[in-house]
Amino acid sequence: MAKKRPQTKAKRPQITDGEIPVVGAREPCPCGSGRRYKACHGRAAAHAATELVHRPFEGLPGECDWVALRELVPAATVGLTLKGGLPEGVPAVTLATVLPMAWPALRRDDGSVLLGLQNDTSSGDISRDLADTLQRALEAEPGTPVQGRRAPADGPRLQDLLDPEGAFEPEVHSGFEFWVPDPENATPDVTASLERANAAAIPTVKLQGVDAAYWCETPEKNHLRWVMPHAEEQLLDALARLHAAGRSSLGDGTRLVGSFRAHGLTVPVWDLPSGVTAEDVEKPAAEFAERLAAALATDAPLTADERRARGGLTNRQVTLN
Repeated sequence: MAKKRPQTKAKRPQITDGEIPVVGAREPCPCGSGRRYKACHGRAAAHAATELVHRPFEGLPGECDWVALRELVPAATVGLTLKGGLPEGVPAVTLATVLPMAWPALRRDDGSVLLGLQNDTSSGDISRDLADTLQRALEAEPGTPVQGRRAPADGPRLQDLLDPEGAFEPEVHSGFEFWVPDPENATPDVTASLERANAAAIPTVKLQGVDAAYWCETPEKNHLRWVMPHAEEQLLDALARLHAAGRSSLGDGTRLVGSFRAHGLTVPVWDLPSGVTAEDVEKPAAEFAERLAAALATDAPLTADERRARGGLTNRQVTLN
């Protein structure tokens, strides 16, 4: 019998970890190991995709407003300032709460970029997902939307792309006409999406006298939802002190009813009578901010009444993310 020749395998080119592209979880790993991507170099990416970043907007200008626009405000836009300035051919970059057809981003015909904030993300780090979408939008052809994808685990975050000294000044809109420069000549799909979005939008106003406080109108009653930067335990203690002392309201008929927890920050919520407008709560909110500052500066142990008030506030706390 003829002897079998020993088989030799051709040497695969060596690929460093940084050069290995992201592929489907069940596809062969591009490193050439013969294993599926999810069992090889995809392990780190999978871990990064599932690890939740509790404060994804920490370190960005206007962190509280980022949280509000992500979770509470239907229609708003903010001009963004990039590190190093805008690329050639990009006259402006604007953050929007939501875009038509729920696009993650849109490169307009004039080259400007709209980045959608209220979208599903593929990882546990919203900041990284948005940064990936922004980078692709800056390079997209004018007049095209940017589709969602899984961001590279080692990709940049918004904190790496945005100027930390840039202003973050949300403009709240009554509808979504900002989607298109000329709504009358929009495509039928965009027009239908615009009409549906406008019909569902809850009237919302940003207060001017305090930071990150948003009034909204609902059929039964109005609300004030106020995103606060303070540490949660310290803030709940301060709110409990004021609540137990009968000083947590924003005027007659108003009531502190609880809070949300969103992206690592706490959002106290007040019920307001239906006739109370955003303008009506400007002064009471400013006065409450002064009372809260004093309560935050107190480190005395909570009294029995204050502990009961804190328990009630904690029991009515809801986590949004």
